[in-house]
Amino acid sequence: MAAGLATPERIRKLRGKLYAKAKQDRDYRFYSLIDKVWREDVLAYAWLLCKANGGAPGTDGQTFSDIEAEGLEGWIRKISEEVRTGAHRPSPVRRVMIPKPDGEGRRPLGIPTIRDRVVQTAARIVLEPIFEADLDEAAYGYRPGRSALEAVEKVHRSLIRGQVQVVDADVSAYFDTIPHAGLMRCLARRIADGEMLHLIKMWLKSPVEETDEQGRKNLRGGKGSKRGVPQGGPLSPLLANLYMNRYLKTFRRRGLAQRYGAELVVYADDLVILCGRGAEEVLEITRRWMGVMGLELNEAKTRVLDARRERFCFLGYAFGPFRASRTGRPYLGAAPSPAALRRLKREVRAILHAGNNDPWEEVVAELNRLIKGWNNYFCYGTLGKTRRAVDNFVYDRTLRFLRRRRKLNTRGTRRLPGRVVFGELGVLSSKSLPRKRYAHAMA
Repeated sequence: MAAGLATPERIRKLRGKLYAKAKQDRDYRFYSLIDKVWREDVLAYAWLLCKANGGAPGTDGQTFSDIEAEGLEGWIRKISEEVRTGAHRPSPVRRVMIPKPDGEGRRPLGIPTIRDRVVQTAARIVLEPIFEADLDEAAYGYRPGRSALEAVEKVHRSLIRGQVQVVDADVSAYFDTIPHAGLMRCLARRIADGEMLHLIKMWLKSPVEETDEQGRKNLRGGKGSKRGVPQGGPLSPLLANLYMNRYLKTFRRRGLAQRYGAELVVYADDLVILCGRGAEEVLEITRRWMGVMGLELNEAKTRVLDARRERFCFLGYAFGPFRASRTGRPYLGAAPSPAALRRLKREVRAILHAGNNDPWEEVVAELNRLIKGWNNYFCYGTLGKTRRAVDNFVYDRTLRFLRRRRKLNTRGTRRLPGRVVFGELGVLSSKSLPRKRYAHAMA
């Protein structure tokens, strides 16, 4: 469930049994779940997962260090008792605004207290295998054993197969508009444990604490709220996947894949439908079904296009018509999107800013983590041009940074050529990192 953190054997067996039962009997409802949430070994593992993820404190200001200083075993024992007796009450969620991945605008992030994060994570440990058995194969986001890169490859291979009429759709403010009543019905189809359902409902109804420009704290939502799953809670991605699964099941049940030669690929609230025909009809059907679910498509970001003539972006990649650099022949390809490259450049600038006085060893280590992480994800598709652009930009910014630091009066290209920056000074070159092979198709 977390990189480098092994699941304890008892918990792994518990999750395996829950998954097997859910997979074996599609109509089975689980009557005893809350007793697994308050198990101290489950809460202790949930603590380790939360600590590994890090994050800022919630509305109570309590940090991981504070809790460990207080005594972790006693703290877990107290939480276990609260959940077991029904005395657990979630605290308000602290809301902050963070930059969007594309750098355009900001989005809200809800930060529960560490106490609530641990209990939510314990609930996710128990509930995830149950609902994982029900989730459609088209859903890739926030699922164990699945990745965004797999979704990228699925989209590209569908284009190669000829499903080039594309519905590029975006659900408007998805996490903020999920109806509580509809979500609770989805949960109740598998959960008959009233205490478990009550605990989830309390999380959905938790007030949100916001700080205005004058530094005053205000509470919004609470018991009267009827919509929204705060982004940032450990259980929120599972709940979001579960509600979107209503649409995916309808898509299968109504036979859209067969009728329109359609392939559906979904990552949380971001979805594309790759059709062999009738994409406009598929969009209209999707728009209607979303309305039935109490959701809306973001019309400004939703469109139908022909991928042989126009590119579209999904999960940081651009898909559509490309031309081979040597022959000029057209093909349907995938490559890092311009927005993804702009984001990387912003992050490189943030590391190599003029006021960074850290030792070079620390600077280059941070820079290399960024470059390696970016290239580990953007390792699929047409990469040559982008990787050259990344290396050129990193070299230019590194040269500027070191020229200031060493007080050079020249451009520095003779003293610090590329072979020195990407060699002796230890900066990673994108061109030296591995890539994933993929198939081409004529556009």
